[in-house]
Amino acid sequence: MNKAILFNFEVEKENNLIKVERSFQAPKDLVWAAWTEADILDQWWAPKPWQAVTKAMDFTEGGRWHYYMQGPEGERHWCLFEYKQIQPQVFYAGIDAFCDENAVLHPSMPRVTWKNTFTADGDSTVVQVRMQFEKQEDLETIIQMGFKEGFTAGLENLDQYIAAQFYLRKQNKPNHKARVTSYINLPGTTEEAFNFYKSVFKTEFVNGIKRFGEIPAAPGQPPVAEEIKRMVLHVELPLLGDYVLMGTDAPKEMGFTLSKGNNMHISLEPESMEEATRLFNELSKEGEIEMPLQEMFYGAYYAGFTDKYGINWMINYQNN
Repeated sequence: MNKAILFNFEVEKENNLIKVERSFQAPKDLVWAAWTEADILDQWWAPKPWQAVTKAMDFTEGGRWHYYMQGPEGERHWCLFEYKQIQPQVFYAGIDAFCDENAVLHPSMPRVTWKNTFTADGDSTVVQVRMQFEKQEDLETIIQMGFKEGFTAGLENLDQYIAAQFYLRKQNKPNHKARVTSYINLPGTTEEAFNFYKSVFKTEFVNGIKRFGEIPAAPGQPPVAEEIKRMVLHVELPLLGDYVLMGTDAPKEMGFTLSKGNNMHISLEPESMEEATRLFNELSKEGEIEMPLQEMFYGAYYAGFTDKYGINWMINYQNN
């Protein structure tokens, strides 16, 4: 049985402090990844309809996360998080401040010191956030800007992301038999495209079409927006021989962004971690690495990169 979501939000004006305690229904290593990897942060950090976009991230002590929040009209608010302390999968601390697109800080805007602590609680994880402000005026400014509402909405985005990724994890093939597939992302037209391919290749979908509306709901978790419930979460279609084409919709309502030229990858699913490592090391040589091979939020080892010839690759080893 799923546990109820724990959520406490306290403001201690006398201490210039905000304390947040929030639980997530996922193991600690996966929740840690969701807070420390740019590609995942971009999908949940901003409240809808805003979107977080990372310009650069170096998650090391002394490193920085330079990002902006983009609004529905295209407006941007730039921020810079400077990492001061990191104890992997336990806590990280740093200073968050408003800045410009060149990472120059705004001297008149509030700065806040964050300390985020991650604690395992059975099959769930509790994240404790302490936000220390320099003065009470800064704390009140952040509250008046709608921080509580915005941060709460962002955490709900993360709940949805967790649910979607664990749903897909359960749908994965049950063994490590190697295969090569192609993975495409489309802006809401995946079902139309795959029905067209189905008619051409005269094959059938593997396990049907999985939709965002099928994501299992957990207590305290916000429902999937009505406008995306019928969109495709995952679909697989054999083409010729053993070759499989996979696809998903990338709804902007959930923070996804498509880039032309980067909406299709050759996806490799090797039989072992050793083979995944070898393929990554050799194929990515002299290429551009989007994400090095590492354990991901949804329980697999994943890498994404473009090789030296401009071809997009994904490596996905599911550690069942």
